[in-house]
Amino acid sequence: MLVMAAGAAQADEMSDPPLLAFGVGVYDVVQTDEAAADFRIEYRHGPAWLGFIKPFAGLEVTTDGGVWGGAGLLLDIKLSDNFAIGLSSGPGLYSDGDGKDLGHTVEFRSQIEAAYIFEDKGRLALAFSHLSNAGLGDTNPRTEVLTLYYMMPLTF
Repeated sequence: MLVMAAGAAQADEMSDPPLLAFGVGVYDVVQTDEAAADFRIEYRHGPAWLGFIKPFAGLEVTTDGGVWGGAGLLLDIKLSDNFAIGLSSGPGLYSDGDGKDLGHTVEFRSQIEAAYIFEDKGRLALAFSHLSNAGLGDTNPRTEVLTLYYMMPLTF
């Protein structure tokens, strides 16, 4: 019985490959005082820790020259074979370029996303994220980003 359970868990891990995510979106979508296009690339680890926690790392750039690079943890909650909800958070380093000054070099990104999972384990997701310095700076202007992702499964 234990062998069957271990085999099922291993098969489930194999069915959850690492993902390379590409995103395009609207930066400063809520306040819109310094709106810009937003582009992202992220790596999301395949097999989850404790059933649904995964590390991620990403780079985000805007058409105004803003750059955020960071890493964190993602809760990947599969509601069915074809639908998942993701919650993620992590710190990163930020440079505003010619865009919005977020008040500090260290910015935290929190995100919620809804994803459709294709048969090949690729995903199409809509995400809403919030960047904030969490009070580290003298000011904390914050910004929100609405992003459409395509996540390509990586098979080695």
